[in-house]
Amino acid sequence: MTQNINLKKTCFFLVFVMIMLPAFTQVRSRVLFTKDWKFKLGADSTAKNISFDDADWRTLNLPHDWSIEFPFDSASPTGNGGGALRGGLAWYRKTFSLPRSNQLKNIFIDFDGVYRNSEVWINGYYLGKRPNGYISFEYELTPYLKFGNEKNVIAVKVDNSMQPNSRWYSGSGIYRNVWLVSKEKISVDHWGTFITTPQVTNSSATVVIKTNLINRSTKNKNVKLVTSFLNSDGKEVAKAVSDILLSINKNETEQKAEIKNPVLWSDKHPYLYKAITKIISGEKVVDVYETTFGIRSFKFDVDKGFLLNGKHVKIKGVCDHHDLGCLGTAVNKRALERQLELLKGMGCNAIRTSHNPPAPELLELADKMGFIIMDEAFDMWKKEKTKFDYHLDWDQWHVKDLQDQILRDRNHPSVFIWSIGNEIQEQWGTDKDSSGTTIIRELNAIVKSLDTSRPTVTANNEIHPWNKLLQANVTDLIGYNYNQSEWNKDKLIKLWGNKPFIVTESVSALETRGHYDHLRSDSIRRWPKRWDLACENCNDDLTVNAYDNVSAPWGSTHEETIKVFQKLDNVSGQFIWTGFDYIGEPTPYPFPARSSYFGIIDLAGFPKDVYYMYQSVWTDKTVLHILPHWNWKSGDTVDVWAYYNHADEVELFLNGKSLGTKKKVGDDLHVMWRVPFVAGTLKAVSKKAGKAVLTREINTAGKPAKIELIADRKNIKANGKDLSFITARVVDAAGNVVPDADNLIRFSVKGDAEVVGTDNGLQTSMESFKSNRHKAFNGLCLAVVRSKEKENTVIVTASSQGLQASSINISIKK
Repeated sequence: MTQNINLKKTCFFLVFVMIMLPAFTQVRSRVLFTKDWKFKLGADSTAKNISFDDADWRTLNLPHDWSIEFPFDSASPTGNGGGALRGGLAWYRKTFSLPRSNQLKNIFIDFDGVYRNSEVWINGYYLGKRPNGYISFEYELTPYLKFGNEKNVIAVKVDNSMQPNSRWYSGSGIYRNVWLVSKEKISVDHWGTFITTPQVTNSSATVVIKTNLINRSTKNKNVKLVTSFLNSDGKEVAKAVSDILLSINKNETEQKAEIKNPVLWSDKHPYLYKAITKIISGEKVVDVYETTFGIRSFKFDVDKGFLLNGKHVKIKGVCDHHDLGCLGTAVNKRALERQLELLKGMGCNAIRTSHNPPAPELLELADKMGFIIMDEAFDMWKKEKTKFDYHLDWDQWHVKDLQDQILRDRNHPSVFIWSIGNEIQEQWGTDKDSSGTTIIRELNAIVKSLDTSRPTVTANNEIHPWNKLLQANVTDLIGYNYNQSEWNKDKLIKLWGNKPFIVTESVSALETRGHYDHLRSDSIRRWPKRWDLACENCNDDLTVNAYDNVSAPWGSTHEETIKVFQKLDNVSGQFIWTGFDYIGEPTPYPFPARSSYFGIIDLAGFPKDVYYMYQSVWTDKTVLHILPHWNWKSGDTVDVWAYYNHADEVELFLNGKSLGTKKKVGDDLHVMWRVPFVAGTLKAVSKKAGKAVLTREINTAGKPAKIELIADRKNIKANGKDLSFITARVVDAAGNVVPDADNLIRFSVKGDAEVVGTDNGLQTSMESFKSNRHKAFNGLCLAVVRSKEKENTVIVTASSQGLQASSINISIKK
């Protein structure tokens, strides 16, 4: 047995060196450090030691969220708000070797995020602690490393046992990526460049780059700093060269360049440039550092709202928490990209990172896809929201955490606003308690010391004159959560002076996808009556009507809100609560509800009906969407809604007979018919000048007969990370989705791939997200299939008792 273990370790070392050596022979390397970590739940203070035996621990790849693997539990100390999924304490360890050629380099480990209270050791030496679960951080490993055949051990303790510490599902573990970084003694510092474009016209843009250089050698050095600015085709469009005498430790250098006829970044045309910074010492290039950036000008205006590159643009945003549905919080770039694609499809162009610094991958995608980001720092300051939240760490860590967030994110062209707090308890104070005023001034000053190119804001749910944060008059924007009757410019100026305004959070409407109450759809309900009360007269099955006529008491329906938003030019933008349902905070219901009802899109990524209202208003796509389904009881009277655009009116037919034509009146965004149910075909035709624009039909479905599979992508990469999201539809013999089907569906994969998550969007489902079987909900179910590293074609099959099975091929290539 010992011989086998030693053989395995030798083979691992050889493979690791083969993989790492090409990267580590460069002047700078940054490689993913996520494979083959050891993991175990539970406390063991000896796990930090290099000699600790972790042979019986689970082997896994990062990113990893251990909480998503637990069963839902009404007794979980995270509470319903935390998704009824437990936290706990766990250890991660990784054994690795480095070639001797790296002995003269400086080597670091970068963590994009660990939730929470992480402590890190290398070869038994303590590197540090970071309580904040959302912040990125770096440790230097150089003094403690061994090279050649000797092994190194990274040990990470993650403590998410003190609960509750979050108002939503946080996840647990090393849930973001980890990187191993190698540099020469003279290099660009961590997050060491800052690019601004202070002057931008269509004919020219001034680009300023500040570069922090590190000299870890023992004496001053003369170096040349060369920065090349490349367009998206890789062509050099400008260059800056500086001769510098580097003193020991840190040095900041500023360079300027002019780019002729720049292509400007916008939400509709997100054009990116790159700055390639080289440090040359003698004749040798000792560092190469790449910074992606965009060229754009923008302004927030009291009267006109938001101007991007001189043009009026409405910020049409959503708030989103960081979980990825059935994948938990473990970051996956494709899963994030799918979310952004769905949001773009409804016309969304902005995201508020509620209520924490996001994963770096989200900002990279936002840069490329054209999203305007409100980058948020804190959900609380010194005053708590939950017993064990960040308020316990505030005094020691808030300065460092905010600085690191700004340094990490300030080059992203997608980042337009820094939010330094959400619904902070310090909004309310007394003459004796002015802590809110003191803190907001400090936080604003920290941001401005690192970035004066973007405005600051706080998200305020207290909008009266006694709000201590707004009284302080230090942030650049006025931000309101909800309170849509108070968005009028004159009211705002009277209270807060001549400052631009943005809606930092809005709506909080509630829906269950595909569920329609028998109550009249044209009566609006607030559930519960007050935020701190139980929900009386709500649905016994813990569902909420999908007609967009229910909201939380502090909010409003989607249509109520967008009517106000579209009319007011002074409102620069809004961030709807929320784009997606998320795990935790299942307002208005108790357990077994365990995920939210707020999303425009459900937890599985299936759009709710209101998605098409936004699509009809916020996009140029021609839209006609009718609801609900057409499976009812004889004698039922059903409200039929239609969302539409690019047409004057909609005519509705039932079994070929016209039920009349309707057109939107005033600022209405849908039309409605009240129809006695008769089984058959409901058909809507939108018309412009009497001519048909679009036709939509809904048929009465029969009994479930078979499964249909639809993959969002049939071709994915053989990298062990790429995903195919496969929708299983339960249909009748004619192919109509059965709107109340809840068949148990089993997913299997033949080939080198695996099912890593299943879901159906139902907020009360107690089924594991990590099972390969899941019930459909209202006719739909989701399986997420992840590639491995072998090229092959896999066959994904969905089966269910009494239904015809279905299979789909997924091609996996390098």
